Amino acid sequence: MSWIVLIASGILEAVWATALGRSAGFTKLWPSVVFGTALVASMGGLAFALRTIPVGAGYAVWVGIGAALTVLYAMTFGGEGFSLAKTLLVLGIVACVIGLKLLH
Repeated sequence: MSWIVLIASGILEAVWATALGRSAGFTKLWPSVVFGTALVASMGGLAFALRTIPVGAGYAVWVGIGAALTVLYAMTFGGEGFSLAKTLLVLGIVACVIGLKLLH
């Protein structure tokens, strides 16, 4: 159960990071609301998951999921340029996240 919560929290990290970028310094209401809600839920889920998952692995997985999804979202929908190198590096992050999960 902790791993499922950790993965969901990593997804929410990508949500709040994207919303933060769209909030224009918290001047836009709805992206700011999404940011705050997703941030609290993501941190709460991380805290829950770290009760049974070692902090090093748990935090690395959480950040890895959030970072990979944020980059992929930005390349797909946010106007950030696509490149093969960027895609391969994101896949490397995903491989490392899977590796950490397999070790625990």
